[in-house]
Amino acid sequence: MSVTPLDAGEVRRIAALAHLALTDDEVGLFGRQLAEILDYVRQIQSEDTTGVTPMSHAAAGDAHERPDVPHASLPRADALKNAPEAALESGLFKVPRVMA
Repeated sequence: MSVTPLDAGEVRRIAALAHLALTDDEVGLFGRQLAEILDYVRQIQSEDTTGVTPMSHAAAGDAHERPDVPHASLPRADALKNAPEAALESGLFKVPRVMA
């Protein structure tokens, strides 16, 4: 089935909401991909779900959870000895900055 891509203006509006800068090629690609995703969602929504019990998550009713029992954790020195950049003097992990 052929899906009509989203127009460039709509793709750019969505990209702006997500704070994304897109090239013209990306606008065309994402326009087609977003249209395919929306078409798939329409297909799913058209399925008859009469009599299907709503679920809160995929594992609803699945009792494979372990009891929450406190136990001793890994000693800090052991955790830090395998870290690529540990701040041993403060006992902390060093991680790349993720926010400006």
